[in-house]
Amino acid sequence: MDLSGGGFWIIDDTGFPKKGKHSVGVARQYCGVLGKQDNCQVAVSISLASEQASVPVAYRLYLPKEWAQDPERRQKAGVPADIGFATKNEIALQQLETLLAEGAPRYCVLADAGYGVDQAFRQRLTDLGLPYVVGITSSVVVWPPGIEPLPPKHYSGKGRPPLVPRRTRLRQPVSVKDLAHALPANAFQTISWRQGTNETLSGRFAAVRVRHAGGNIGKARLHPEQWLLIEWPAGDADPLKYYLSTLPDDIALNDLVAQAHMRWRIERDYQDLKQELGLGHYEGRGFHHHAALSIAAYGFLVTERIAAGKPAGAKKNFVVRQVPALPANYIPRGSPARAAARVRLNHHNLLPAQLSVDRTPRATSLLRATKRKATLVTQ
Repeated sequence: MDLSGGGFWIIDDTGFPKKGKHSVGVARQYCGVLGKQDNCQVAVSISLASEQASVPVAYRLYLPKEWAQDPERRQKAGVPADIGFATKNEIALQQLETLLAEGAPRYCVLADAGYGVDQAFRQRLTDLGLPYVVGITSSVVVWPPGIEPLPPKHYSGKGRPPLVPRRTRLRQPVSVKDLAHALPANAFQTISWRQGTNETLSGRFAAVRVRHAGGNIGKARLHPEQWLLIEWPAGDADPLKYYLSTLPDDIALNDLVAQAHMRWRIERDYQDLKQELGLGHYEGRGFHHHAALSIAAYGFLVTERIAAGKPAGAKKNFVVRQVPALPANYIPRGSPARAAARVRLNHHNLLPAQLSVDRTPRATSLLRATKRKATLVTQ
């Protein structure tokens, strides 16, 4: 994989529908494969991605509270004693911290709104020196461009110094949805970000500098400015997606859009891992061992595809093989070694079929039904 132009850490989780209650971590929870709450296992993973390819480099089973707090189920399933409950966001951060401790580069982090709405998660990425482009929901509250809260109250010298910025009746943050509706039409531009299967992918985007308002007033802090990226398809009543990003303030809109949409690669990873390499077809124990083998095979195929020069947006990760031409003296299997030349058959000069009309017709044997007398058998 070519990382000379930089890379990305893509965070996501994937579900595995399951029946019963004995598989480790199985519970009724959101399953992305089914698009609803159902009985499943969930794993959190991080993929290393570039413009060329992507491959998972961290993978861990999510253990729900009902499993983490049930000693009997843990012992029966062989869950290690040091594995406790952790949220998906906490698992992802632990995976990132482990990668960085091993010398991994500080690439931009990409994640969907399931992770991006968590202010503590975003703040931890910043503390680790990792820029990010993460999805958020329409209800996230920000200070719009040109409007900021008043400074905290003056410190009287007693107790803790005030940190909460002040708001007034006329100075209030707004939801990103309301901010999007307040933008003029000329704030949106049509941007293309990559070649899809059938056509170039494009959409309407606007990007403005905002400050996150921190949710509840008691928890609000004056956060640094960052990008709010809004994707609003033409003709739709409301925007489709929202992103917050700490990428540089001088980044071009095209680059911001392209990096936000790089997250599609992890969806492709999961699709190929489950459909082609059996990641989702496991019915036993050793969950992480099975995943490690599937991911190792996937990494090998990605390497082979890159070596073969297959395009980054190719349908599959398998190598297109060159079929050699047949030699001039090739004889198909089963053919005579020196077969005589055959005269070309002329379908227009065939002799007419000779049907004799002198022959006495023979009687045709017919299978006739015979009447049998029914016999009643009694006991």
